[in-house]
Amino acid sequence: MADKLRTQQQLEQLQNKYIGTGHADTTKHEWTSNIQRDSYASYQGHPPLLHYMSIGMGLPTERVRMHCMERMVLPVGVAPAVED
Repeated sequence: MADKLRTQQQLEQLQNKYIGTGHADTTKHEWTSNIQRDSYASYQGHPPLLHYMSIGMGLPTERVRMHCMERMVLPVGVAPAVED
């Protein structure tokens, strides 16, 4: 029983520390937004991947980096209205 409680506490600590881990009340929109934000952050954090994308898009690397930062604001669009 103590192991189950400890596991639950560790899971809650991870969810508080890392927002993208999700929980039972995470909506599909929140989940996909977190995935997209993580992807854009990864693109910016790996310069060779950013250069590869800039070559494919035919744009300067800095423009692609700015595009990634802009897309992090609303990565999958506006959240749908919540029905009560």
